[in-house]
Amino acid sequence: MPGPLDGLKVLDLSRILAGPTSTQLLGDLGAEIWKIENPGSGGDDTRAWGPVYAKDQHGRPTDLSAYFMCANRNKKSVAVDISTSEGQKIIRALAAQADILVENFKTGGLAKYGLDHATLCARHPNLIYCSITGFGQTGPNAAKPGYDLMAQGYGGIMSLTGEPEGAPMKVGVGIADVMCGMYATVGILAALRHRDKTGDGQHIDLALVDSQMAWLINEGMNYLTSGTPPVRRGNAHPNIVPYQLFDSADGHILLAVGNDAQFRRAMGYLGVEGLADTPEYASNMARIENRERLIATLEPLFKARSTAEIIAGLEALKVPVGPVQTLPEALTSEQARAREMVVEVARGDVDGGHLRLLGNPLKFSKTPVTYRRPPPRFGEDTDEVLESMGICSRE
Repeated sequence: MPGPLDGLKVLDLSRILAGPTSTQLLGDLGAEIWKIENPGSGGDDTRAWGPVYAKDQHGRPTDLSAYFMCANRNKKSVAVDISTSEGQKIIRALAAQADILVENFKTGGLAKYGLDHATLCARHPNLIYCSITGFGQTGPNAAKPGYDLMAQGYGGIMSLTGEPEGAPMKVGVGIADVMCGMYATVGILAALRHRDKTGDGQHIDLALVDSQMAWLINEGMNYLTSGTPPVRRGNAHPNIVPYQLFDSADGHILLAVGNDAQFRRAMGYLGVEGLADTPEYASNMARIENRERLIATLEPLFKARSTAEIIAGLEALKVPVGPVQTLPEALTSEQARAREMVVEVARGDVDGGHLRLLGNPLKFSKTPVTYRRPPPRFGEDTDEVLESMGICSRE
């Protein structure tokens, strides 16, 4: 069944994670993605970001690193050197037939090739051109490069992450890149809607740091409302108590008390139901003010019980509680299998004949996500794409 974006063509000049995350999502929804890769560098930087690679049938590492594969399925790899006049001619020809262009060159980096948004949007008024940079097209930092780590640091999230007395800590995955890619997809879909109504394309200017600041959400608003800088709280929540990790007798549990009724039931389970009636703990506001004393009271009560016992007991009372799973536990769980969060895509030139990938979380009732193509080897689709577009064969 065709996806909701079937028939759309995306010229993908992006690499690493933010742009590829967006274009992979567009590809999952049915769009055709032409991933342009530089033959002089061996393609997308992440092809070399090991240490884990898919192996060929002889046990040798391929250019399909695990990192590359996380954001590059449903794409065709086209080897083009945009620094050459012939390469620029190819990109212009592809842009003439594309609906969407996504790039993450430094601000102004494509202007010297005549492939910048001002030039291509003027030639193709219906083109949706999305530029992803570290700091955006304007502002004093516009010329600076951007990487996920720098965006997490500059955008404030690292100051909130980690133990209270520890160092600032980045999130365990490239979340600034991933969220920027998600914002890019939303922006592209909105621009498509506008084009459907008016026929006009437009330029989308998106920055890693801007998107990082946008998803500071409640902590960002805590600061803007109070003027007080937030502090690191480890696994605790700044606005809800108790909402955090607790040690159990054999591991850890996560308790997410969202209202006073849940707090009362949780205290009943722990045998200290009277706490819910005391002025110090009767409301969430009171529990925030008396956070340290309450947590010190609860910690030994959880420590005396096993993880399984706590989860079973609190779930029976409809109190939000859960385990802290390892990646193997999460990805092999019955829930993950039921939701198809790990998928297999055929690829005959790798060991085993298929690749296991993280699934797309979107579940459509009429236009389901499809996994039509595995992550591509470098340049493998060059001739097919260029010849099908009537452009030329390989450079």
